[in-house]
Amino acid sequence: MSRNARTVGDGSLTPETAAKAAKARDALGERDGVLVAFSGGVDSAVVAALARDALGDDAVACTARSETLPAAELDDAERVADEIGVRHETVTFSELDDPNFVANDGDRCYHCRTMRLGRMYETARELGIDTVCDGTNADDPGEGHRPGLRAVEELDVFSPLLDAGIAKEEVRAIADAYDLSVADKPSMACLSSRIPTGLEVTEERLTRVEKAERVLREWGFEGFRVRDHDGLARVEIAPDELERALDPAFADAVHEHLTDLGFEYVTLDMAGYRTGSVSPGGEGETADGGGPSDADRASEDGESSNGESSDGGVDLGRQYPR
Repeated sequence: MSRNARTVGDGSLTPETAAKAAKARDALGERDGVLVAFSGGVDSAVVAALARDALGDDAVACTARSETLPAAELDDAERVADEIGVRHETVTFSELDDPNFVANDGDRCYHCRTMRLGRMYETARELGIDTVCDGTNADDPGEGHRPGLRAVEELDVFSPLLDAGIAKEEVRAIADAYDLSVADKPSMACLSSRIPTGLEVTEERLTRVEKAERVLREWGFEGFRVRDHDGLARVEIAPDELERALDPAFADAVHEHLTDLGFEYVTLDMAGYRTGSVSPGGEGETADGGGPSDADRASEDGESSNGESSDGGVDLGRQYPR
């Protein structure tokens, strides 16, 4: 059977999506080897799966470790690479070495992506690989202010999903066909997107944001961000989870935990969670990633903190340990 005739994934894709996936896989197969810029999110996971399918051991997934990557996301990337069966490498660098990134202007993502992809090319050369690819999909160029895509173009990164016309929902369908656990994983930007444009990105701010979001994840919230307004924590909770956050028990506990982490004030944004709320044009949410929404939701027992039944009440002792 020819390569073009092989089924992508488990054969569950629509003919149109299957044809696009096969096109992307075959384009990867024409390379001698590829290094996939790999976050462990659904886009880069699909590229890695297609590359592994096309090239076998000549496909490598590479994750860049830096202060802006939550530790949980690195763990996820390692786990997903193992699911795919692709070789996984990590490289370490620091965006904080670049004063342009630290300044946090409207082109922060351009500076970050330039450094990140530069490290990918260095690693590819060390491995004798000429091609670096990423998870940019066909929906990404139309999503407003996306300076990171300029870096992709300038560095001549190969974007097989984009070239094959594969949109986000098709990416998720292909991931499901490969039985990848990240098929439904929401996109997430790096930690620097929690810091308003114009406010310097520092290790202190990145660390306290990561720790604050880890607390919310452990409490069972799925859609959220903690924005750092120079010491004021603005907590955004997804609309379908906002009722839980309005419980006085949550207010008490989140204030205690986040002030312990170094925030001076803690506020709840009544507009709820929305992407890019501190960046120009809504920018800041990456095409690829995953994050706090990946966590398992904690079970709720329907009892109030005094043990009496309530509608949506939250047990402080169970949900928000001190």
